[in-house]
Amino acid sequence: MSLGDARIAVLGAGSWGTALAILLARHGHEVRLWGHEPEPAAQLQQDRENRQFLPGISFPHSLTSTSDLAWSMDGADEILVVVPSHAFASVLQQVHELRPDPLSLSWATKGLEPASLRLLHEVARERFPDADLAVISGPTFAMEVARGMPTAVTVASSNSLHAARLADYLHGDTFRAYTSDDIIGVQVGGAAKNVMAIAAGMSDGLGFGANARAALITRGLAEITRLGLALGGQHDTFMGLAGLGDLVLTCTDNQSRNRRMGLALAEGQGMEEARERIGQEVEGLAAARDFRRKASGLGVEMPITEHVYRIIYEGMDPASAVKALLGREQKPETG
Repeated sequence: MSLGDARIAVLGAGSWGTALAILLARHGHEVRLWGHEPEPAAQLQQDRENRQFLPGISFPHSLTSTSDLAWSMDGADEILVVVPSHAFASVLQQVHELRPDPLSLSWATKGLEPASLRLLHEVARERFPDADLAVISGPTFAMEVARGMPTAVTVASSNSLHAARLADYLHGDTFRAYTSDDIIGVQVGGAAKNVMAIAAGMSDGLGFGANARAALITRGLAEITRLGLALGGQHDTFMGLAGLGDLVLTCTDNQSRNRRMGLALAEGQGMEEARERIGQEVEGLAAARDFRRKASGLGVEMPITEHVYRIIYEGMDPASAVKALLGREQKPETG
């Protein structure tokens, strides 16, 4: 089977999983999009679009929706997992029970495994020690990808051939995929930026202006980089699409669920009320808790993450938190 007609299982039928499935099918691949609930999966197949998350975007003819996990993976050249991070380990367990030796496994999930605070490649490697593993990350909004708007991402793998193959599946006229061997840095950048987006949303919601937003983005990048380097990531990764690119996107555009959460908290909404209004997973809420613990265990200073955690889980006033961040003790910017 050539790269132009691969069979790909996309596991997770939310907005991002559906958008990637549409993209891959448009590129001529046979795509099977799996959702764990039979009724919604059947509805997607009947409607030939995801009316909940991507209304008006028709499925290509080579995209099939199913709730049959075994069938979705049957003969697949690539298994692409796109579920929330808290469900990642569970889905991999289900995959392992049905297909214990996949040759190629990738994911576009962003976050840590909550119970162990491990990066997702560690979870995947434990379950599938011999598989080729890769992660897709970068500045992407699902609706823009589904509409065919220009987008660029990073595909990271320790196996350069796997990274190149997956990038080829994704690459098209309006979608550019770069490759990297820094699977750690790409994961850290993609997950930790969600915490910074909540902070930026709060700052903007409080009317603190563009200067404060730029400061939060810049200092947010600094603390993401500190953590990433401590975990073994490469510095240049954080200056690229999976670092700076994704951070700027999610901190500055209201398509970002995490930014909208920050705006809602600044307006005085409770966390549960805001989550209900947003209607989708807000990854930064768990990321604030998980990365705070991860950084503490490594002795890495992450003051923005610390204050976002205090707002979400300890009831700290958002205005006081932002002012405390900007009023911290004077110090050199680098070093």
